[in-house]
Amino acid sequence: MSTIFSKIIAKEIPADIVYEDELCLAFKDINPTAPMHILLIPKKELLNLSDAEENDQALLGHMMIKTKEIAHSQGFEDYRVVTNNGAGAQQSVFHLHFHIIGGRSLNWPPG
Repeated sequence: MSTIFSKIIAKEIPADIVYEDELCLAFKDINPTAPMHILLIPKKELLNLSDAEENDQALLGHMMIKTKEIAHSQGFEDYRVVTNNGAGAQQSVFHLHFHIIGGRSLNWPPG
């Protein structure tokens, strides 16, 4: 699988990286929908959340904990975490990613 996200992980294309560890990488969205719009991606290639398996539980938990740290590092206490699962849910890059969004009023329901 080769996506724009795998190229960012490999440092083949630039990104405004705000966090990185051995399991995941976070960078600012190039088309932000809010003052804070960061994408958090696993370094492991997963197409979407439905491709995650039981052995991905620790990775997904790690990423959820990191959303808080990333939002706080950007100065935000209130934020939303969103993932789209499949083309019908508007997933456009088929590498699992979480949108960390904050800094404006976020209406409910989304979409």
